[in-house]
Amino acid sequence: MSLYWRIFLLNAAVLVTAVLLLLGPVTVSTPVLFGEAVVLLAGLAAMLIANAALLRIGLAPLGRLTRAMSAVDLLRPGGRARVEGPAEVAELTTSFNAMLGRLEAERAGSSARALSAQEAERRRIAQELHDEVGQTLTAVLLQLKHAADRAPAPLREELRQVQETTRTSLDEIRRIARRLRPGVLEELGLHSAVRALTAEFTSGSLTVRHVIGPHVPPLDEAAELVVYRVAQEALTNAARHAGASEVEVHLSGRPDGAVRLLVRDNGRGIGPAGEGAGIQGMRERALLIGADLAIGSGPQGGTDVRLDVPAATTAAAAATTEGTN
Repeated sequence: MSLYWRIFLLNAAVLVTAVLLLLGPVTVSTPVLFGEAVVLLAGLAAMLIANAALLRIGLAPLGRLTRAMSAVDLLRPGGRARVEGPAEVAELTTSFNAMLGRLEAERAGSSARALSAQEAERRRIAQELHDEVGQTLTAVLLQLKHAADRAPAPLREELRQVQETTRTSLDEIRRIARRLRPGVLEELGLHSAVRALTAEFTSGSLTVRHVIGPHVPPLDEAAELVVYRVAQEALTNAARHAGASEVEVHLSGRPDGAVRLLVRDNGRGIGPAGEGAGIQGMRERALLIGADLAIGSGPQGGTDVRLDVPAATTAAAAATTEGTN
């Protein structure tokens, strides 16, 4: 029976009951007597209560579907509304689930294209920084050294200071280029890239340690880049926003063949603030390889960023490696 006829029959039953009461022994005098008024009010209250209860029962599946719609988050895929209720509601729920699946697929595809373009642009900028700006500053350093060697003593010290400032700027540009394009990841692999990343973020106020398990399954290039970028963003947040003094980066293999990245700091924690662009970027990257990203409080405070790369990704990488060998 359709939802329309269900609601119609529910209301018709209430109205028929009211008419039967009027055709029965119940009478109304003029003016209305107190006993008659009590009977009428009691009958009206009973009809209203019955109508409200029947409507609540009939429309409850729509309410559950509405709550499921409001809880949808495309950055956390997989959630679906339960198909239940009358035929129309079940069909509507099925259509909503199908639409949600299409939206998740389109979101994943558009995110993949956007992130691919972003990585290409990062490589281009890093290359230009290295080839153009880096070489120019290197030439400036050589010219400053030549000028300082030939300058008189009062001017020589100032040229030395300019030379040192230029050298610091050159080191900073090289550091930015390395962050934009992780060459160590392409050349030496994920393990060496994680070690280099922890060394890069270690400073006088922040100690970063890495713990790499002995049996970490191989990952394909896309998964390695996602793991590296998530670790990089988590370390950036810990250094800039969390006020952390210690961070641990764990990379390990799971019993089910998956790979887990865990970045744990002792900072202020995530707090009640909403997720910023950095965390949303991590979630979008995790979606590209079907990984599970969880961000929450650590066991002793601070923040835990956990990325679980599924076993299917590691198995595909292992098969590719064996095929190449």
